[in-house]
Amino acid sequence: MRSGGIIDDQGKMNNFAIEPKMSYVENGQSQFGFNAYAEKLNGRLAMIGFISAIVLEIVTGHGVVGFLTGL
Repeated sequence: MRSGGIIDDQGKMNNFAIEPKMSYVENGQSQFGFNAYAEKLNGRLAMIGFISAIVLEIVTGHGVVGFLTGL
């Protein structure tokens, strides 16, 4: 992220951090509902959950349900 001084239209110096451009807002694209970003995020979280369940079963010797019930 860039930072530095910017002189606005009134000649005042603004030395706060420059906000990043949000392309989905500028392009008029909605970030709600089914879109590519949501689908990628959902898939990645599902992969993390699946791998975590496999690791839990290898470490404890029980499946997820057995681990949660305390068997």
